[in-house]
Amino acid sequence: MSRYILEKGRPTSMEGRLEKEIRVYDLLDSLHMEYWHTDHPDAQAYTMEACRDIDEVLGATVCKNLFLTNRQHTDFYLLMMPGDKVFKTKELSGQIGSARLSFGSPEEMEEMLDCHPGSASVMGLMNDRDNRVRLLVDRDVLKGEFIGAHPCINTSSLKLRTEEVFGKFLEAVHHPMTEVTLTGEA
Repeated sequence: MSRYILEKGRPTSMEGRLEKEIRVYDLLDSLHMEYWHTDHPDAQAYTMEACRDIDEVLGATVCKNLFLTNRQHTDFYLLMMPGDKVFKTKELSGQIGSARLSFGSPEEMEEMLDCHPGSASVMGLMNDRDNRVRLLVDRDVLKGEFIGAHPCINTSSLKLRTEEVFGKFLEAVHHPMTEVTLTGEA
């Protein structure tokens, strides 16, 4: 049995929460989206291994969110893929027409998504008002009824309806998505 509790909607208290997390709840509420949250301040979700207990509580497709860039650091991407898939740069590069992908810097991620490494998620696109980050979504993410995401911090997690994230939410933050197909083979 997990030690984490999943609660519907925003936390009852905003005390001690960062402004960027509160902005996520405010936006989700303004869009009338259905969501649940769980807090896990003692288990920051830096790695997929650290997420297993949290995943069990969420009961959702938990995504690996990779902040990527081209060699020149002129094009930026947020890749959402199932946490259990292996990422191969070459497999993605051909689909999006961008060679030599690598991870964007923590500073670039903070500047564009207002997230730091380990807390990146689709929710960060609300902070990318200049649309510098292109959203790439592995087709398998779209198959589940729910997805898990961080509210721009990795001490809390959200359970969201997949159709609402890729509908209402993306429309509100003015970000289209590009569907990609990753095999996940090592």
